[in-house]
Amino acid sequence: MVTRQRLSGAFLITLIALAAMAFSCDTRSADRTPDAVPAARVPEQRSADRSQGLDQASAEETGPLLLTPDGWGPLRIGMTRRDVVALMGEDANPGAAGGPDPAQCDELRPLKAPAGVLIMIEHDRLTRISVSRNTEIATPAGIHVGDSGATVAGAYGDQAVVTDHQFWPSPARYVTVWRPAPGQARRGVRYEINADDDVAVIRAGEGSIEYVEGCS
Repeated sequence: MVTRQRLSGAFLITLIALAAMAFSCDTRSADRTPDAVPAARVPEQRSADRSQGLDQASAEETGPLLLTPDGWGPLRIGMTRRDVVALMGEDANPGAAGGPDPAQCDELRPLKAPAGVLIMIEHDRLTRISVSRNTEIATPAGIHVGDSGATVAGAYGDQAVVTDHQFWPSPARYVTVWRPAPGQARRGVRYEINADDDVAVIRAGEGSIEYVEGCS
């Protein structure tokens, strides 16, 4: 009888010990919850990171604003003088005469315009943007002031109209490229090549790009 009681007591102690071990294992397992493990990067996060990288690359590749037949940066061919002033400020040299009749045609440099940039206003409309002494601004063909005439010829080939310069000796010339615009005033880009065969001035806009001296 005593022996049976001792066996029963030992069996009970064994059961209690096993239960305690099981509880301890469950507690340690609970401590290893997914929150304690560094979160994995889900596909949406990777996609967002990739999109951000592309946006940054695009911003870095954009580079300086281009001078096109339609304008440069915020300056758009066809906008009114009031709009130009609101964006770029008044004439930086108000005492300088831009033309014989400024109400009809005026050439000026707005206060906020980069060095070497002049604009032409005809009948209260922006019709031309000229760039000289500024090697940062380029045309869509990648041509800057200071590039060679050969570079211009290579960029446009037969599209360009070449005419003799009005004042400088050969090889000085004008190279004009018109953009087809049916039903609209034609627009284009004109390169003024100097006697050293370098681009001296780039003009973009409407027919006024063909003026050889100011408003004429």
